[in-house]
Amino acid sequence: MSLHIAFNNLAALRERCETATVRTAKQDPAYEEESVVPSGLWQPLREADCLSQAVRAWTPATTLVEIVRPPAPSKEGLEHLARPLGDVDAQYLGQALSKPNMITTTENYRDGRLIGLHLDNWDKLIYGQRPRGRRRLAVNLGPGSRYLIVGALDAQGVCRAVHPGDYVYRYPSTDDYRKHVAAGHPIRVYRIRLAPGEGYIAPTEYLLHDGSTEGQDHPSVAAFWLGRWASGTLPSLI
Repeated sequence: MSLHIAFNNLAALRERCETATVRTAKQDPAYEEESVVPSGLWQPLREADCLSQAVRAWTPATTLVEIVRPPAPSKEGLEHLARPLGDVDAQYLGQALSKPNMITTTENYRDGRLIGLHLDNWDKLIYGQRPRGRRRLAVNLGPGSRYLIVGALDAQGVCRAVHPGDYVYRYPSTDDYRKHVAAGHPIRVYRIRLAPGEGYIAPTEYLLHDGSTEGQDHPSVAAFWLGRWASGTLPSLI
């Protein structure tokens, strides 16, 4: 499977989404060695791009990207924001502050270097189980806008390409994506703008991704949860 974005209004998706390829960050002390980052050559989304990412009848909700209007935080605090959304076991992961004008935002907590576009591994699922992982709910708390960057090639496809004779019992990883890109294989990514108060639900254990504040003048704080939510649980912005 590949990237599928839920949308009802093609114009609304194109208005907030751009596409580019990726490259390896070389000799950049801010990034880990061999990190994958967007090429920077962002292009408007074509109608054909939108249609290729449209949801199919057989698309599992666990692999779906949704751009949503989350509920406003209550007096109970952010920890409880996801409680009424249908998964009583949803896990609050905390918040992350992103400075303005960052191409990608996620740091390695051990040394502070940026890890670039990556694959999450909270659920620690092997190849065959990877599409069944929990999805991440993210809310942009502002004050600035930010982006979700998400890759079109899923973790299973990359794992097969990098380990063609030995992938069934492997755990797809960020390193698989790094090797794939370093070998010269293109991956297309999509950048979706999120204003303060907006959010996404996305399979970050299944698709290459990261946040970005590139071109933004203000920092933004994002809050995150992991859970199992049916498609359409929150109102779509597109």
